[in-house]
Amino acid sequence: MDRILNATLYVAGNINVDLIMSTLAHWPQPGTETMLEHSELRPGGSAGNCALALAAMHVPHRAVANQGSDGFTDWLAGYFPHSAAAWPRYACESSLTVGVTHPDKERSFISNQGHIVRLTAEDVLHQLPAAAQPGDIVLLCGTFLCTTLFAAYPHLLATLQQRGFLVAVDTGWPPQGWSATLRQQLMVWLPHCDYLLLNQVETLGFADQPTLDASAAWLAERLSGRGGCVVKCGEQGAHFWTRQRQLHAAARNIEVIDTIGAGDSFNAGFLSAVLCGESHDAALQWGIEVAAHAISSSPRRYPDWQTLQQRIQES
Repeated sequence: MDRILNATLYVAGNINVDLIMSTLAHWPQPGTETMLEHSELRPGGSAGNCALALAAMHVPHRAVANQGSDGFTDWLAGYFPHSAAAWPRYACESSLTVGVTHPDKERSFISNQGHIVRLTAEDVLHQLPAAAQPGDIVLLCGTFLCTTLFAAYPHLLATLQQRGFLVAVDTGWPPQGWSATLRQQLMVWLPHCDYLLLNQVETLGFADQPTLDASAAWLAERLSGRGGCVVKCGEQGAHFWTRQRQLHAAARNIEVIDTIGAGDSFNAGFLSAVLCGESHDAALQWGIEVAAHAISSSPRRYPDWQTLQQRIQES
């Protein structure tokens, strides 16, 4: 980086193994075998993708997670050398996701449970300072996949706010689907959340309002008031709502190769800008540039700090 930051971005949640397979036109019939032309084994999960992007940009950060105890454990930890020593180890298999991409660039995921469902609020809080430095941010990812941690969200977010952190949450999509009961659970901790980072369908599902604008505005009204609601819209760019206004940034025109982790890469760029004291307009642009660089690469690559700043100046 070309600037010195005293603040740190802590990324907490689902760090797991990703096996990406492509390209699958039709699901195979039971009992048959299908050969695909490409595969990539890489660290992933929402928190993992975000932390890797931050590492590439040399943004001060820590990956806050746990780990299993199998053949993938040391391999996965090796990608997070400055963080993994603090991860508690559980006697279980590592969490693994198989991502299958289709000709239309959409993807399907198959996951086991593994270590991420055992991550606790105590695991997270133990890896964080008792008092935040000015500007410190905690991003919670994989909300509905880290099931034990999710049950403790009301306590966890209130504690993070008491410690002085800015708190950001990317819930992802609930595997069980949205329901009135689930929304009520989320409403308990929403006032302790500063930044909510969602995609379009998550925003509509969470707020249960008739339009995207109404949904994002409804969510922004229920946050702490220190940040706002980000809506990631793919090739339509990204929006940011506060209680007073709405911002929009257009997407970059690129050749999309692999969209897995696009939103996580956006989170890294957006929150890096917030960490650096940039405006929310700038933060949207940073998020878009990091995501664009990631999803137009194969194998997956994230921009370094100089590349990011050059892309921002060119946009």
